[in-house]
Amino acid sequence: MAHISFSRRLRRTPFTAGVEAAGVKAFTVYNRMLLPTVFESPEADYRHLKQHVQVWDVSCERQVELRGPDAGRLMQMLTPRDLRGKLPGQCFYVPIVDETGGMLNDPVAVKLSEDQYWISIADSDLLLWVKGIANGYRLDVLVDEPDVSPLAVQGPKADELLSRVFGDRVRDIRFFKFDMFEFGGRDLAIARSGYSKQGGFEIYVDGTEIGMPLWNRLFEAGADLNVRAGCPNLIERIESGLLSYGNDMTDDNTPHECGLGRFCDTQTAIGCIGRDALLRVAKEGPVQQIRPLAIGGDPVGPCDRPWSLVAGGNRVGQVTSAAWSPDFKTNVSIGMVRITHWDPGTELTVETPYGPRTAVVQDGFWN
Repeated sequence: MAHISFSRRLRRTPFTAGVEAAGVKAFTVYNRMLLPTVFESPEADYRHLKQHVQVWDVSCERQVELRGPDAGRLMQMLTPRDLRGKLPGQCFYVPIVDETGGMLNDPVAVKLSEDQYWISIADSDLLLWVKGIANGYRLDVLVDEPDVSPLAVQGPKADELLSRVFGDRVRDIRFFKFDMFEFGGRDLAIARSGYSKQGGFEIYVDGTEIGMPLWNRLFEAGADLNVRAGCPNLIERIESGLLSYGNDMTDDNTPHECGLGRFCDTQTAIGCIGRDALLRVAKEGPVQQIRPLAIGGDPVGPCDRPWSLVAGGNRVGQVTSAAWSPDFKTNVSIGMVRITHWDPGTELTVETPYGPRTAVVQDGFWN
């Protein structure tokens, strides 16, 4: 088995020591940082996530900070979502597009104040794009990567665990809102959000030195809750329809193709760099779009490359994420399917490494 060679170019996180002590079995590289992918097994991690509570090192969700008088203007230039009326204390999902309307990232934006935002990014060099826009338009804004490392607490017992560490006020945080809480002499933003549908929070840990003290405190407080170290789970995210930038979508896809049209206010998002291109897309409609598909037969996946979807001998799309679901007793998957074949109930053939299988377009994701 091949191993990752560590260097300064592949950064450890404030929580890597805790992750290693917890028995991590595999990492991937995400924004040049380590992201755990397996602890016990994908299936055991999935079951525990659905029943208990996990602490995830998601420091790889790096922050692009916009700070200064033009921070709001720059934020609107990056996304087709109309940000007027968004208030400090809110988080919002923001497709980031280029001048052609292609997806560059699908982050969560955190509005700290009228002149300060954090963009919590997926795996891409978004910092360089944002710096280029700011400098090219001579905006009065500082764009940088702060020393902020998200730590997620996910699962049905997340409220109980966080309340033991930060107090009952944490239970009052509404979905995609955040509030400030003190730990180790630092004020930390805690948002009700996360890359699972099991409920939970993301703690924006401001300062590397308090990383392990917070990690250890969470595990001490949750000993009787069966708290474990965990990570984003492939099975659960596919069931929930949570897309992965770089896997399920790239800069070749528009938000409309990714099923994210509801986050595009192209008529009113004045200033968005890709607005003109997306106005054309919105008028004409996409010719392909993300769909959930159930794949028959024995367990398959994961996809390390796209699997072609075929109908009548013609390629009509591709599967980009797949896994066997223990709860739904089928192979759940995410694919990009052409308009001619995306209706629920449509049967296609998917060319997997395990041979051709029948794939049926679903009318919605499983969770």
